[in-house]
Amino acid sequence: MGYSVLIHISGSDAVLADVDELPDPAAQFITCTNPRMKDGSAISYIDRFATLFLFPWSLITFVEIFPSEDEQEDVEAFFRE
Repeated sequence: MGYSVLIHISGSDAVLADVDELPDPAAQFITCTNPRMKDGSAISYIDRFATLFLFPWSLITFVEIFPSEDEQEDVEAFFRE
């Protein structure tokens, strides 16, 4: 089961990426694939042929974790008309 995460990097724009499992806070870094800007555009400083990325926890302010596709079906969205 994969997750989409929004990684907030100190002094830089947030990066949207995919992870196979939830990040381990005891690890030195977070491992992800398919990094992109929040709007889905490519990140200029990342080579397009790279496949796996490691972001050190020391540079990360916080990580937002979005529900997986399976979990999204279980979430009920409430809205006002």
